[in-house]
Amino acid sequence: MNRQRNRGRVTLASLAAMCAVAALPGQAHAADGPAAYTFDPAATSVQGAESNAEAEELNPGSVYKSSIEGSQKLYYRLELDAGTDAYVSAVVVPKNGGKVAYGDGITISLRDLDDNRCSSGDAAFGSAEFPRPIAAYAHRTVRKDSTICKAGGTYNVLIERESKATSSPGAWDLELRFETEPALKEGETPPTEAPENWPSSSPAPAAGKQKRAGGSSYYDATSLEAGEWVDAVAPGQTRFYRVPVDWGQQIFATAALSNSGKSTEFLGNALAVALDNPVRGHVEDATLSYSGAPTSVALNPLPPVAYENRYDVASDVSAMRFAGWYYLSVTLSPKVAEHYGQDPIGLTLKVNVVNDSKPSPYQGDAGIFGVTDDDRDMAKSGQSAPEAGESDTMKMVAAAGIGTGSVLVLGLGVWTLLARRRAAAMPPGTGGGHQPLGGPPPQAW
Repeated sequence: MNRQRNRGRVTLASLAAMCAVAALPGQAHAADGPAAYTFDPAATSVQGAESNAEAEELNPGSVYKSSIEGSQKLYYRLELDAGTDAYVSAVVVPKNGGKVAYGDGITISLRDLDDNRCSSGDAAFGSAEFPRPIAAYAHRTVRKDSTICKAGGTYNVLIERESKATSSPGAWDLELRFETEPALKEGETPPTEAPENWPSSSPAPAAGKQKRAGGSSYYDATSLEAGEWVDAVAPGQTRFYRVPVDWGQQIFATAALSNSGKSTEFLGNALAVALDNPVRGHVEDATLSYSGAPTSVALNPLPPVAYENRYDVASDVSAMRFAGWYYLSVTLSPKVAEHYGQDPIGLTLKVNVVNDSKPSPYQGDAGIFGVTDDDRDMAKSGQSAPEAGESDTMKMVAAAGIGTGSVLVLGLGVWTLLARRRAAAMPPGTGGGHQPLGGPPPQAW
């Protein structure tokens, strides 16, 4: 009985939080411009230190919000044991309307107390010289053939920013994550060499286009399964999607812009597409030029997800080292507005995931490093992570028998706000929801 009452109190608090999250401003595309990046509401503020002796500690399984200015070099601290593989990622979020140059970005590295570098990763704006969220990660992968970064103890995370003199000098926000990888099953000995060959062409995805509005960040990324998905993207806007990719599976993705009758002006690197792995580690990217005609770009073929991919020297292969949610982000350059106006341009994503799933190599719960039946259901329905959490909370309410009028009002308010947010996230004139093209509109309840 006490447990039942406790569940009820937790659920009411969760419902209140749901309403607060659903009501947050700026999460959908609005008339005043693209939505701001939606940080994970669970993020804890942390300040990077210019001296590693003063660095604040990051905890595994946690998310943090920080910032970095000018050409700063900032330290954060980890405590690691002697056998666990660890991952720290940084999502860079410049302010909208600022300027970035070709060489701008960050380097994130993980180092022991003797300043030996365990690994490092870069996040750079590259040839698509416009501000947008970009991600990089560093890791401590315990290897038998290495003499460094194996001992337990304190490790430093160093984030270094590079900005040209012509770039906007303001601070960039950072969303930091620290994750540890589960232990392998007893007796599990995966190969220690990555595969050298894999299929490079994708079969056609399932027939039939469907509409799904992308999210504004990794936190509220819209779930996709294999198929052809229709959205729209405004100048300066970034759309986020996520796809479950299990062990042994291979992901292919193509992004296409529709035609526009407003201009034929050629714009190089008008669309930036990126793929990131479950720990927000960068995998692959591509850019697309635009001149008002239909055009598309595909990500380079990537290997099937396998534990042994981590031993490859190529960063895109190494990043396909575990199963879980893989994130697609698509950004349209703000310069497009100068010639094609502020209206969104039609966006089509073709996503394919091939091969049957293989067993997980981990003992126990894989956490974010695996794909569950619930994940597949979310991909089929198009739910984002917060929407799925809200749905689970409503189920808990029903299971707990808290059928009071106040809870019902809260629940209806949440669903109404979510419906409005989803409708607003689909730019005007493109429709909304997750219905197949030409299908019936969603029913009200």
